[in-house]
Amino acid sequence: MSELASGWQPLLLSLQVAIWATAINLVLGTAAGWWLARSRWPGRNLIDALLTLPMVLPPTVLGYYLLVLVGQGGVLGPLLSGLGIQLVFTLSGAILAATVVSFPLVFRPARAAFETSDRELEGAAWVLGLGRAATFFRVTLPLAWRALLSGLLLAFARALGEFGATLMIAGSIPGQTQTLSIGIYDAVQAGQDGLAWQLVLITSLVCMVTLLLAHWLSPPTPAGRVT
Repeated sequence: MSELASGWQPLLLSLQVAIWATAINLVLGTAAGWWLARSRWPGRNLIDALLTLPMVLPPTVLGYYLLVLVGQGGVLGPLLSGLGIQLVFTLSGAILAATVVSFPLVFRPARAAFETSDRELEGAAWVLGLGRAATFFRVTLPLAWRALLSGLLLAFARALGEFGATLMIAGSIPGQTQTLSIGIYDAVQAGQDGLAWQLVLITSLVCMVTLLLAHWLSPPTPAGRVT
């Protein structure tokens, strides 16, 4: 019974972290994707590469960057401390790590969707008197919703299983920062095979369902192309 309770705590924490990270990336990833899709200036490919970097960097490297940035002795550490904000070894730190790691999975589909959306429909909306904000929410965003939602589901699954960056900045505090992936690691280290299997099965099931939903929501492949 105690192992069952120990298994639910990491699940609830992971869901909390993944939901918050996905919600934050809905705003940031969509905004960044739209901005770069509609921008035409030298250097935007460099910005694109920097925003995509978390997808290819090892999570522990991202965790180290976050420590250098927001740790007590980091670049923003004194400022955050002065504001009463503590990120290291907290749930907020775990959310920050998951947000950074999963960001490209929202940003990349968003940019692709906005680049391929029908600009003529936007032009027609402007002619009919809609402002830019109204056009975005009533025309552009509905055209891109499938790609965006697919990216959000993938980001949710990635945030749910995040390990390296989370461990670096949030640690492994049972009931506070011990997410599913960290709980699996700790259970294996402690020789609790039953608990490890339980957490592995829960993680696999949730991620499989999320991936199936993401595949179902993905935009159709154009005719003549094979995936």
